[in-house]
Amino acid sequence: MADDRDFRDDMQRIGGLVQEIESIADPAVRAATKDLVQSLMDLHGAALEKALDIVAEAGEPGMNIISRLGRDSLVSSVLILYGLHPEDLETRVAKAVEKIRPSLRKQGCEIELLEVDNGNIRLRVETGSHTCGSTAKTVQATLEGAMYDAAPDMASLVVEGFEEKPSSGFVALDKLVGSPALEPQGAD
Repeated sequence: MADDRDFRDDMQRIGGLVQEIESIADPAVRAATKDLVQSLMDLHGAALEKALDIVAEAGEPGMNIISRLGRDSLVSSVLILYGLHPEDLETRVAKAVEKIRPSLRKQGCEIELLEVDNGNIRLRVETGSHTCGSTAKTVQATLEGAMYDAAPDMASLVVEGFEEKPSSGFVALDKLVGSPALEPQGAD
């Protein structure tokens, strides 16, 4: 998975460079730099789109290649960036949910895709009664990571079901302090 790590490093580096561009004091230089970057993006996007059109002209074998490109994590991210991914957001999210479902079940959780609307994703996770807080946090991080990998172009992600649940009888001491159960009996 060196490619994924390299890609993330490259994306962080690009993010840092974008921040540097935004902080250029001279508005003319800042505007020219942004224009240069946008022009390069437009050129690359048009070239990628044309390449995909040429591959698609090969018929079913070409479409199979495009599908394979969409499943490669690095190529997929670039296709999403340019709005050229062969699958729409809802399809990618649904596939990611299905892919992560067995892993979540092993941790005592069920996942349901509630909605994908205008780039906004809503999921529900049901945790088992024996799921502890650290497991729930791990499940949430795993789920969020899977969604961001599959759909970095989403507008928002809401995961329902991680609200604090009462545990199976254990009550933390800080919850009992000041509780009538701890008041001395017969002190009236």
